[in-house]
Amino acid sequence: MRPSAKFWDRIAARYARSPVADEAAYREKLRITQGYLRPGMEVLEFGCGTGSTALEHAPFVKHILATDISAQMLRIAEAKAREKSVGNVTFRQAVLEEIPRPAEGFDAILGLSILHLVAHRDAAIADAYRLLKPGGVFVSSTACLGDWLRIFRLIGPIGRALGLLPLVRVFTARELEDSMTRAGFVIERRWLPRRRAALFLVARRPG
Repeated sequence: MRPSAKFWDRIAARYARSPVADEAAYREKLRITQGYLRPGMEVLEFGCGTGSTALEHAPFVKHILATDISAQMLRIAEAKAREKSVGNVTFRQAVLEEIPRPAEGFDAILGLSILHLVAHRDAAIADAYRLLKPGGVFVSSTACLGDWLRIFRLIGPIGRALGLLPLVRVFTARELEDSMTRAGFVIERRWLPRRRAALFLVARRPG
């Protein structure tokens, strides 16, 4: 098991009980995303956590494959799906690079609160591009700590060594957007709800 998976397994129950930090911003991100969703779509969400966002979007699409590295997070997600009687979301333990591309590609990919938690941001973004069909959209929300908490480059590894934090990468919004455009994406929407908030991007793979 990867070290980060152990961390997320350990905190899964507490994570599930935690309220959304900014409910208004979260609801606006759902609204914007759903404007890009259509009933026939096949959607991938990687880093789905306990599944709340996938379940919110499920009524708007054909099917969602929601993946995470944490088995405990996924158990909670599956319980939520049963409770809500949602049948068009499949939860699977997987990392992004292991996911095979469907014959026609996914219509949309969601990577929410995850790109700062992967070891190689550029590789993850390239995988999202690979998995999307031409014209598909990649929706992300990312903590760009390099814009306001650069000291985390020093304290983050200490917290990780003590088992208090997962792997967290520090980069700026500009660096993230440059990664997107280098991969071939065209950024269609950029929203920063407030300073020190996650940067919300909708990027399209040209069709």
